[in-house]
Amino acid sequence: MTRPTRRSFLALIGAAAAGASPAAQAGQDREGITRWPSTFPALGQIVNGQELVYLDSAATTLRPQSVIDALVQYYSTDNANPARVHALAMKAGERLDRARQAAARFVSASDAAEIIFVRGTTEGVNLLASTWGAANLGRGDEVVLPVSEHNSNLMPWARAAERAGAVVRVAAVDDQGRLTADAVSTAMSRRTKLVAFSHVSNVLGFINDARAITAAAKAAGATVAIDGAQGAPHVPVDVREIGCDFYVFSGHKMLGPMGTGVVWGRRELLDQMPPYHVGSNMAHNVTIAHAEYEHGAAKYQAGTPDVAGPVGLAAAIEFFERAGHEAVEEHDQAIVRHGLARLTAIPNLRLIGPASPERRVPVFTFTVAGLAPTAVAAELDRRGIAVRAGDMAALPLLQRFGTTEAVRASAYVYSTMRDIDRLADALHQISRR
Repeated sequence: MTRPTRRSFLALIGAAAAGASPAAQAGQDREGITRWPSTFPALGQIVNGQELVYLDSAATTLRPQSVIDALVQYYSTDNANPARVHALAMKAGERLDRARQAAARFVSASDAAEIIFVRGTTEGVNLLASTWGAANLGRGDEVVLPVSEHNSNLMPWARAAERAGAVVRVAAVDDQGRLTADAVSTAMSRRTKLVAFSHVSNVLGFINDARAITAAAKAAGATVAIDGAQGAPHVPVDVREIGCDFYVFSGHKMLGPMGTGVVWGRRELLDQMPPYHVGSNMAHNVTIAHAEYEHGAAKYQAGTPDVAGPVGLAAAIEFFERAGHEAVEEHDQAIVRHGLARLTAIPNLRLIGPASPERRVPVFTFTVAGLAPTAVAAELDRRGIAVRAGDMAALPLLQRFGTTEAVRASAYVYSTMRDIDRLADALHQISRR
């Protein structure tokens, strides 16, 4: 199978958004390119008098029209509280079930009952820390966290350890910011109960070898939880191949709606853990003194569910299935190589993290000598270029590289070489002031 070209990739995502298979669009590249801007309607905006360049995708992605349409269609025709009581309620339940099956397919889960819908990675990690952590961590146990972790993976586990009287041990990264299986092994001891790490760094864009790190942790008897907030949008996820116990990701970082996310957990672990919230829909035969909890993911879905969010997330997953992860990865690599070449040539700009394109997604974090990161971001915004600035909710990692704040430009499937050129040209001007 030949890899898609840059031109065919744009046709693929146009076809994906339109709901057509890539094969149906063969030979229609120009049509796909013509339709592409309307695939992501937010791209058509003028910001501060300039055509928008959106390079803040690691914070949240734009949405294709197919996801927007799925949300509108659900609320227009299928809106009801899921139950087997009337036609609309049954349709809503079916839509939620199909969304759960799509999420299970996306991470190659063996059972859709292993998929818990949450509001995002932050809630997902808190769910695990409050359930698995409460049931399994005790005084003197250890939790291993890399120095590179986002607050949403660091803080819930640190709090769970504190409540249990457990100890947090920190795994180091190398001078390029890369986490290795050896570094995790070095941080572990016979008291280590959990290893939690990010699949992809939200600061450095480096793709950690999740399979090797998991194998090292499991060899020592530890449970493994992976923060996939930046991984799921960019690389294929097969939780069975990785060998982890939990994998958490956000919908809004991979074209889905805000306030959506997934916790995948091994069924046997989910059945052993206590519930996160209690209330309707997660128990049956409930009396004042007794309740029988549901099994698998159902035990963690108390109350009226968000149906529209998972429906929109399923539409985003279907977008990926039509476009193909191979095309997404090829596009990522093209942007990474071009971005590294342009940014490393800018005077007074320091790129943080690996300068090599291997095992990288298009996330570029940098500082400009003599300028505050927030000032750089403001200057870029005046030129219609959206980036992020601050500590990226990963202060310990930035401190590892001698700073407390930085600028981050993050690209995605709708980003172009021209976007990177506009960023680089603007930074050339800013850095020379």
